[in-house]
Amino acid sequence: MAVSRPTRMLTLAHGEMETLRILPNTFGEVDALAREWVQPAPGVPFALRIPVEYLPWQAARMVQTPYVWLTSEETYQIATQGTNLMRIEIVSDAPPPPDVPALPPPPPVLEMPATFKLELNPGQVVAIDTTITSDDLDMSKTEDGTVVDGSFWGKIDITHAGDVHKMEFSGTRLADGLGEGFFFDSRTMAKLTQAVKPPVARFNLSVLAPQQQYVDITLALAPMWKLGVTWPPAEAIADNKVKFFLRVHPNGALEHFESNIVITSIYYEALPDMALLDPASYIAPYNSFAMSSAEFVPHILKVMEELGVSLRDRTNFITSNLCHWNAHRNIAYRFMSPNRLRAAIDVAVTTESCAFMRLFLMYRGVADEEMPAFAGAGEKEAMAHNWKDIVEWSERMKDSKEFRVLETAILEIA
Repeated sequence: MAVSRPTRMLTLAHGEMETLRILPNTFGEVDALAREWVQPAPGVPFALRIPVEYLPWQAARMVQTPYVWLTSEETYQIATQGTNLMRIEIVSDAPPPPDVPALPPPPPVLEMPATFKLELNPGQVVAIDTTITSDDLDMSKTEDGTVVDGSFWGKIDITHAGDVHKMEFSGTRLADGLGEGFFFDSRTMAKLTQAVKPPVARFNLSVLAPQQQYVDITLALAPMWKLGVTWPPAEAIADNKVKFFLRVHPNGALEHFESNIVITSIYYEALPDMALLDPASYIAPYNSFAMSSAEFVPHILKVMEELGVSLRDRTNFITSNLCHWNAHRNIAYRFMSPNRLRAAIDVAVTTESCAFMRLFLMYRGVADEEMPAFAGAGEKEAMAHNWKDIVEWSERMKDSKEFRVLETAILEIA
């Protein structure tokens, strides 16, 4: 039986303009495709590049710059091998391509079929096939004009000759505040939950010092990140920059002078700019690994153990996130490279010498129907991956004579 391969797609970008095409097989074809779209004048500089986050992980780990420039068939094949979703940016002085006329809006849906279950008597239920019609209400759109996929919610009681007949709708019941018997479509509920609960990166930072000493730990966030809750409360020293003044002890205890408390780790939260968060590129089959949630938890324990994270720290990491992971049947994940993490959230410690290990885990839930896209990127392949190189692990993290900082962080991308 022949197995069909998924269509490989390409996003071409020039300035603020983008277009979606089928990914060509050769460099010559993609160059011709880009020139046909932009139509640069003769002699105008014209080049193609791929952001490193869109490269397959095998190629991305070898690149130290934010882009790979496409100059030949060889670089094109290396950059696009094994990926089904690619983004190529056009760098040129040519003006952006003309706007493509927008497609006409779909016709209004003024009629749609519906099936109701009607209880005539206790235990006696009939199904009614009917048609819902409207003179002017477009049933494919919400009140603000958003096109919906046809799911609906509702409740109706029919009274006839003193008897009450009930209709059943499937969905999620919302009893509090909306009245008994109110139903809401479960898929709409999931989308609303994501909208009112934006993603938050949660950090825990602990220190292992060879001797007692005073230190300042400073956090500096890039403009696209916003600092959330900190514990102990941090001291603001500039826009998007805060400081903790501590006395650290060899046993891992941290004395925070401003609040006069003793802790084992600093906790803080960072909120990314939602407009810059693209789940399709952050967690995708070409740069991440996916497995069932039952496999994921012991797998992450093994990875953290191989990276030298202490039993206490990895246990705390698992237990504090277990309830979030168990909400998904499958999970895809990756660790952010320290270079990218430093560009987003930098940590500075006032000590002569310091060894850092920053583990930033990004993950998202994956539906069963999406799992085939991660074939060849499962638990087995994740265990064989060299995570020490990705997180820039250093032998110094094992030296008890070194001043060491361990930061664990997690971000769920919906």
